[in-house]
Amino acid sequence: MASHPPLRIGVLNGDDIGHEIVPAAHRIASAAAQACGLAIDWRPMPLGRKALDELGHTMPPGTLETLGTLDGFILGPIGHQAYPKVPEAINPHPILRKSFDLFANVRPTRSYPGLGCLYDDIDLVIVRENNEGFQPDRNVVAGCGEFRPTHDTTISVRVITREGSRKVARAAFEIARARKKRLTVVHKNTVFKLGCGMFVEECYEAGKEFPDVAIEEVIVDTFAMKLVREPQRFDTVVTTNMFGDILTDEAAGLVGGLGMAPGLCIGRGDIAMAQATHGSAPDIAGKGIANPYAMIESTRMLIEWLGRRRGIPAAGEAAALMKAGIDAALADPATRTPDIRGTGTQTDMVDGILKFMENHAHAPA
Repeated sequence: MASHPPLRIGVLNGDDIGHEIVPAAHRIASAAAQACGLAIDWRPMPLGRKALDELGHTMPPGTLETLGTLDGFILGPIGHQAYPKVPEAINPHPILRKSFDLFANVRPTRSYPGLGCLYDDIDLVIVRENNEGFQPDRNVVAGCGEFRPTHDTTISVRVITREGSRKVARAAFEIARARKKRLTVVHKNTVFKLGCGMFVEECYEAGKEFPDVAIEEVIVDTFAMKLVREPQRFDTVVTTNMFGDILTDEAAGLVGGLGMAPGLCIGRGDIAMAQATHGSAPDIAGKGIANPYAMIESTRMLIEWLGRRRGIPAAGEAAALMKAGIDAALADPATRTPDIRGTGTQTDMVDGILKFMENHAHAPA
């Protein structure tokens, strides 16, 4: 058996429920890795409000530099809207995405029986561009992409580049090729003729490298309607930043809510970030009822991605074991949280996954 150095994965809890669900994901991933003979060097690191209170900065000096030496990291939800208005209380999200060129946010949506999903057969992936668009905290190098020249006028700048569009399109085509070889490009070039027009042009340009993948276009408002009425017709979807932000929340609503919305941020390099789609939910922090699925599944996606990227079979096996444990826990109301029609707690779900993995793990060769 080939020997591989340990995967180096950072662990950043974030804020509020992040201090519950990230340790849960870490615990499950560690158990799966041990069962499959996968070596992981976990690196807990300070970030967020706790880091501000203890170290004087939400992203303490050295954190970003250390992350750059790792294979990937798990980022818990960030409650930056509640941060004090001081220079040291920055939102880490855009800095992490820009620093490591994590331009593609991969957000799968899948329905499970018994959770209150609107349909029982949803299985799609929306690939959202991550570093451009309307979001003012990430679409310029210096200054802000949103400004107010007079008291009564606010201007927001949307940034679309050929390079950014081509990169996320290529990532989406690669995912589509591994799935059902169908890619839907969502845009609004009927109105944003230059911005969305460029995005669509670059999607078709990238598509020349993937002649085996069928491509279709859908206008964003039409897609929003069809996503509710017939989500089964879609498989892999690519779109711009803000459209993707909204549509992935809509998709999550079809399958049980944001607790069922995992995500993996990937880029051109060899580093990736596991990040659930939902926020830090301070209203339920500490109550033991926060659904850990999205964070656990995001972590599973990270391990699977790293294993495929680096040719480590044990990582794929660990990810498969995690998936089986997650599926088993979600099938039993006693090991589901109340938001997805369960009678259990967060601890019950974690214990259910761990118990299944323990009973079904095969000793590594």
